[in-house]
Amino acid sequence: MLHGLVRALMLGLAVMGLSSALTVNAAEPPLRSTLDAAALQTPYHQWQLQQWRTRQDAPLSRFMNDPDMRMALLTRVYQEAHLAGLPPDLVLALIQVESAFKADAVSSAGAVGLMQIMPFWVAELGLPMDDLTEPNRNLRYGSTILAHYLAVERGDFTRALARYNGSLGQTWYPERVLKAWRDHWR
Repeated sequence: MLHGLVRALMLGLAVMGLSSALTVNAAEPPLRSTLDAAALQTPYHQWQLQQWRTRQDAPLSRFMNDPDMRMALLTRVYQEAHLAGLPPDLVLALIQVESAFKADAVSSAGAVGLMQIMPFWVAELGLPMDDLTEPNRNLRYGSTILAHYLAVERGDFTRALARYNGSLGQTWYPERVLKAWRDHWR
């Protein structure tokens, strides 16, 4: 039953270009689809993006030396996080904990890329040709997955992060991400 539900949900996400129509609760609007990406191009959103990138550039420089690469990554993190309805600072914290900003990282469990996506998600969400080491694709998957878990857990970041890591019922992983979020990215 659960597998069928997840499969149906993920098929819907794949059809929508890996964006989620999930809500944290019924009173809140659905997360934006990738078709709404143009909304992030308004002057106000561009100003917000510029302000956010300026704040996050120095902390990210600990992990990435190239300023152009930092700006490109920060731009994409901001866009993907907003499309998924996530705080972009939280996505940075998750990446810090998961891969230390190494796009080619592979864990002992087989998780891949910046947000350490398990390869089974390609079959659930995407296309066989999806390369999880490609940062933009990895950010799309990771943001979609985290948004899904946040919706399942009704906005509970601790439980959503534990699900993301596969450690539901334990708090060590969410505590690491939330500490990185608080200490380095907020």
